[in-house]
Amino acid sequence: MESTNIAAQKEQVQIVWKKRPLIISGPCSAETEEQTVETAIRLQKTGKVDVLRAGIWKPRTRPGSFEGIGTKGLPWLQAAKKATGLLTAVEVATPKQAEDALHFGVDILWVGARTTVNPFSVQDLADALRGVDVPVLIKNPINPDLELWTGAVERIDRAGIKDIGLIHRGFASYGNSEYRNAPMWHLAIEMKRRYPELPFINDPSHICGKRDNLLEVAQKAIDLDYDGLIIESHIDPDKAWSDAKQQVTPERLGEMLNEIIWRKEDVPTIDHATLEKYRQQINHLDDELLQLIAQRMKVADKIGAYKKDNGLTILQTNRWNTILEKAVAKGEKQGLSKEFITKYFDAIHMESIAHQNKIMND
Repeated sequence: MESTNIAAQKEQVQIVWKKRPLIISGPCSAETEEQTVETAIRLQKTGKVDVLRAGIWKPRTRPGSFEGIGTKGLPWLQAAKKATGLLTAVEVATPKQAEDALHFGVDILWVGARTTVNPFSVQDLADALRGVDVPVLIKNPINPDLELWTGAVERIDRAGIKDIGLIHRGFASYGNSEYRNAPMWHLAIEMKRRYPELPFINDPSHICGKRDNLLEVAQKAIDLDYDGLIIESHIDPDKAWSDAKQQVTPERLGEMLNEIIWRKEDVPTIDHATLEKYRQQINHLDDELLQLIAQRMKVADKIGAYKKDNGLTILQTNRWNTILEKAVAKGEKQGLSKEFITKYFDAIHMESIAHQNKIMND
């Protein structure tokens, strides 16, 4: 009978793991058994949540703040699962935490941002999970370093974990005021490009840091073909023991999920001839852009030779500032953002400098 139950549980995990969109929700922290179970019941009533998440161990930046209820909260998750049928998920940062979570039947584990940033910690977890049949989600590291994120995936993969997913929770950005953690969508998109086969989950709660713009970020993630969302929910958000500002009630979560326009990468029943025509136009324009950039670099080579012959420096800051100002002004008139123009011209400029540097020192 026990082996039958285990097989049924694994089958349920696989069904949920493959569901799209995959919705994970629950309190930032499990505070009491009553709070944990009631949150699960109210989430289950929305009919939209697949997995109950709850923080058991909370890695905090500074000591003295609430660092989670600890292992005694794991039976509360068991009780919540028994009451609702929802799968459970927790963050683990050490081998002991992973061992305890699995002992109490947690269905899905995730590696947090503060762990992903440390290869030694990730390797310790990978060694502890070797041979274990449990899905593992990996959050991006706090700092914007895709190699750390990639390295974490590789370490968990080499431990034999078959089901690996990614969570995009934003990156630390000093001076950023709009978000708690800047989404830096381009980095997430690059990670998605590297691992198109892995489930890719967005975490609006930690990106926003406040509930006001959760829907906006969630919608953008779905528009970018994310596979699901992980959003924090609490029965009384303003009284939450941690991250109160970014949590919503289960009922508000249900409303938000109803408001999202759920898009798909492809709809087989629709004739995409018009879309394909536009894509062909894009392909031709991209080819022309590459040819123009190549021609520009050939001129840069000639400029490099001239500077070399006449003892001039490669970098001439005043001229470049003038070029950039004019480009931004023209670009904005064409509907292009200042941020894009600046990044584009900076990339062109650095490639031009590399060409000239090669000419100078050849």
